[in-house]
Amino acid sequence: MRSKSRGLLVTLFGFFLSSVPVWAHHSVTAEFDPKKSFTITGTLKKLDWTNPHIYVWVEAKDENGQMVTYGIEAVPPGMLHRAGVTRDAFKVGETVTVIAAPAKDGTKNIGLGRRITFADGHSIRLNDRSDDDNTQ
Repeated sequence: MRSKSRGLLVTLFGFFLSSVPVWAHHSVTAEFDPKKSFTITGTLKKLDWTNPHIYVWVEAKDENGQMVTYGIEAVPPGMLHRAGVTRDAFKVGETVTVIAAPAKDGTKNIGLGRRITFADGHSIRLNDRSDDDNTQ
């Protein structure tokens, strides 16, 4: 009886270990500083509606007046879809304002999206962190 229990335990532990990579995901705080934010207003140049995250590409002027393309990471497309947001909500060429958390490594033109606001005033939340709504 004891060896059957041990065998079952070893087998279950093996299944557990083999499933760990499925849970693997990068940490938001490892790449971005959620305590800070920046805001850009510019033209929506591109939308990558792909897994594991969508990316919104916005062309805007930086602090030196130079045109720069910002890459903004957001949640997976499935999460936005479940919230009723489809890729058709993003119109390339439209003026948008994005609030994002900056990269920790100092890269100026990437960020973790918090919210995107469109020219008509409606906005879409780009993440699943409830505390980001209070940080601007």
